[in-house]
Amino acid sequence: MNIMFAGILGGWEMVTILVVVLILFGAKKVPELAKGLGQGIREFKKASREVTDEIQNAQEETPAQRKLPSESAKTQSTEVASSSSTTPKV
Repeated sequence: MNIMFAGILGGWEMVTILVVVLILFGAKKVPELAKGLGQGIREFKKASREVTDEIQNAQEETPAQRKLPSESAKTQSTEVASSSSTTPKV
């Protein structure tokens, strides 16, 4: 628990909040809510980790390794043109 958060809410405030949550949602719904919250946090961390890894991989690549979309299209069109010119005509 965060130290600042614990400083704002004391023991009785935490107990009061837990009692209100139990009254509003019931004892059966609280574990389901906690499970959903945990899964949401896990997915958020996974997505942020993937974005961070992707950014780091992009920074590690040298400029020669990077290809712009227009360059890759030019490369593909020249490969198609060169392969069609080398095929024998019947």
